[in-house]
Amino acid sequence: MPFSFTDLELPGVRLITPQVFPDARGSFRETFKASAFAAAGIRGPFLQDNLSVSRKGVLRGLHFQKPPHAQAKLIQVLEGAIFDAVVDLRPDSPAFGRWMGLRLGADSPSLLYVPAGFAHGFQVCSDQAVVLYKTSAEFCPAAEAGIRWNDPTLAIAWPDPEPQVSARDAALPLFTPGTGSGPAPDRQI
Repeated sequence: MPFSFTDLELPGVRLITPQVFPDARGSFRETFKASAFAAAGIRGPFLQDNLSVSRKGVLRGLHFQKPPHAQAKLIQVLEGAIFDAVVDLRPDSPAFGRWMGLRLGADSPSLLYVPAGFAHGFQVCSDQAVVLYKTSAEFCPAAEAGIRWNDPTLAIAWPDPEPQVSARDAALPLFTPGTGSGPAPDRQI
């Protein structure tokens, strides 16, 4: 199989490592193959590709879209390196409200699969990072939502505690389950 699929600590989140074929000219690898992903339980379709170019210290997130426009994401770094963080927002999940983070970089061919129902964000660790990600639903402005990057309940251990964030991301609500502020267990996300 041209890909290996590794389950990570949050249910449904997976690290996907493609087989790389190096030779004297460079290398070749497949980055997505619908049949291989479907055989591993990751079914599309993926409907939109997004490309982000960011400088060192930039933090983007934590973003998600509400149903029926919730998005699964398939994330890969084409240049540089990032710390990628995801938060489980599925009220029926045993991991609801938990986060995990990992480094993704162009020096490794791995991709990160994040199912629908998660908030996602990343911080750039290199001078610049180019991040490409596929989404299972098109962007819908009316469904866009997020959680503040420095939420004290989540306490995500970002590499740089003083990142550069957009005004919009700095004003996102806190994650306070059960209080009506931010995504709560009694609200469908």
